[in-house]
Amino acid sequence: MAVDVRAFTGFRPDAIDFLAELAQNNDRAWFQPRKADYEALLKEPMEALVAALAAAFEARGLPLQADPKRSIFRIYRDTRFAKDKSPYKTHLGASFPWIGDGDPNADVSHTEHANGAYFHLQPGNNYMGGGMWRASKERLDAFRRSIVDDDRRVRAALEEPGFLAEFGPVESHETLKRVPPGYPPDHPMADLFRYKDLVFGRRMSDDEVYSTALPDILAEAYANATPVFRFLSSLHD
Repeated sequence: MAVDVRAFTGFRPDAIDFLAELAQNNDRAWFQPRKADYEALLKEPMEALVAALAAAFEARGLPLQADPKRSIFRIYRDTRFAKDKSPYKTHLGASFPWIGDGDPNADVSHTEHANGAYFHLQPGNNYMGGGMWRASKERLDAFRRSIVDDDRRVRAALEEPGFLAEFGPVESHETLKRVPPGYPPDHPMADLFRYKDLVFGRRMSDDEVYSTALPDILAEAYANATPVFRFLSSLHD
């Protein structure tokens, strides 16, 4: 069933304030009476943003998928195996998988391991980014092989000037202590062999987040990451 969304008119400062208050009162007794505020301040504007991004991506010929029904992460935490039983996330995020230039092997999931873009709304930590978060072993192996086989191709994607100007160098959430067996530790790009995923991003100002032009701001930035998205999409086991 399609999500009925309104036109995007920007996030209000009250939306960030709501998340800040939620961080201080992370329980159902506080949230439930304010669920309508959450929907008006955060859920519905995020749906509107995602719908506007779908149009912005299409206008730019950018093969990222924005779907108001699937792109937005739920505010509810999965606490089944967590020590922290707080029921709600204190941020709101949305993912936009790269669906590839007609590539039948493109990963179009809105979950971990996928190649794509991401937007994050959180008090003091609003940011945009993307990459291949918590990559599967098969994807990591393919990435490492690509460095050995053709490091010039890897550099051309990861060090493209427009990408670096927008986001800076790629990084990893977590790295191995040593270069894994089978890869040359003296390679000029040996540090990348230790990466457990490949991500990039930048903080966003309040002016950007509250702007009605946010869909275009995000779409233009993601367009600058096209060489990286395209490279990651080429990694197959």
